[in-house]
Amino acid sequence: MIVIGGGLAGLAAGVALADSGWRVRLFEQRPFLGGRATSYVLPDGEHVDNCQHVTLGCCTNLEDFYRRVGSSAKIKFFDRLLFLDPQGRRGEMQAGALPAPFHFTGSFATFAPLTLLDKLSIARAMLNIIQHAGNPPDVHKEDGISMLEWLRRRGQTEGAINRFWRVVLVSALDEELDRTDARFGLDVFWKAFLSSTTGYRMGVPAVPLSNLYDGCKAEIEGRGGEVVLRSPVRGLKLESGQLVGVRFDDNREESADAYIFAIPHTALAELLPESLKQSDPSLAHLDKIKTSPITGVHFWFDRVVMDEPFLTLLDTTTQWIFNKTTLYAGFDTGSSGAPGSAQNTQYLQLVISASYDLLQKSRQEIIDLCLAEVRHALPKGRDAQLLKATVIKEAAATFSPEPGVDRWRPQQSTLIPGLFLSGDWTQTGWPATMEGAVRGGYLAAEAVLRASGTPRVFLQPDLAPDGFIRMWLGNSRPPRF
Repeated sequence: MIVIGGGLAGLAAGVALADSGWRVRLFEQRPFLGGRATSYVLPDGEHVDNCQHVTLGCCTNLEDFYRRVGSSAKIKFFDRLLFLDPQGRRGEMQAGALPAPFHFTGSFATFAPLTLLDKLSIARAMLNIIQHAGNPPDVHKEDGISMLEWLRRRGQTEGAINRFWRVVLVSALDEELDRTDARFGLDVFWKAFLSSTTGYRMGVPAVPLSNLYDGCKAEIEGRGGEVVLRSPVRGLKLESGQLVGVRFDDNREESADAYIFAIPHTALAELLPESLKQSDPSLAHLDKIKTSPITGVHFWFDRVVMDEPFLTLLDTTTQWIFNKTTLYAGFDTGSSGAPGSAQNTQYLQLVISASYDLLQKSRQEIIDLCLAEVRHALPKGRDAQLLKATVIKEAAATFSPEPGVDRWRPQQSTLIPGLFLSGDWTQTGWPATMEGAVRGGYLAAEAVLRASGTPRVFLQPDLAPDGFIRMWLGNSRPPRF
């Protein structure tokens, strides 16, 4: 078995197949594993993530993957999400003692950045999501409807849209509401915030992202396989229309009984010859799946300017601030130059999802814009000296969950014998998230094993509903709230 691509999707597929007795050879073009969810070291020894990635309690497959590779202890979970608007008003989301779906009633009622009308409109929309178990009938169209359209049909106020729905969903789905299929947005709220009291719990890596994948290499190599870095695929070898090998640098060829391509859909579209695209129509539409950007901004201050582990900003370009110094506290990052290692300094990472407006801005323009927002939000930062800063733009960070995109997403199995696909952009049932990537990997491994006559299930069930939601689903009757 050859796996092309060492991102989460490729690693999940490789680890699952190695666990099933297959000899896996995984090839990654970069000098490190993790793909778009990784980190690297700056010349001065600082570790930086290419983007801050998080998990939620409802991400059951990502949790299973971390367990398989021994990384579960490297994730810190938090029960409280904190929001701050430019006027200094704070709001929080934290489950209380009431059962689902009422567990946020207390924190929602006191959420200061929202007006009473905002809250009433949100409550009506939430009731609609609950009544249809996260699957309202008006979103089932081949070309979909946008999340923004769905919200407007339900009379959402501008404050509710901009200070609640947009804040959660742009960060979760890396796309603006008018470019997001409503099915994905509704799924986020159903699985993370409504059906369970723990689905919203946010897990943040307590180490640089690349440290999460140490166990992947060990799992594959410990079972007779190999992981080869700095090995970009240069072409495919075909005989009589069949895939019989892959070509690397120096005309080196490798062959296997089966191949999983776990690379971005844009890269796969360029790699596949027209003959293979014609053999399987699902491969001919990869160029119709669009991409969306994420920008990460990294600040190092000469003093502590933030006490919380993370913070969400409202009505600003900056969406999230992560206190990496606090998050990494107590963990060995593997380098004396690790973030926040200097005494009394602080390292913050900012995240801007769907950052189309920043793509054409210079590094300094982005730093100036975000620094002003950070200093406005964090009073301790106004007198602090910025020691250094860096900006990382991922122009094609994720696939865009635009309305109707699912019709272009291929299955993990193809019509070409021995050719399988893995990635968050395949048909996973999820949008472009780390959970979606692991699901793609597990589904690809399942497809390989089915084709070989040794079926096995890796995909984990969704987080079980609890509280009144579990009672209602068990009775299969519409809830009366």
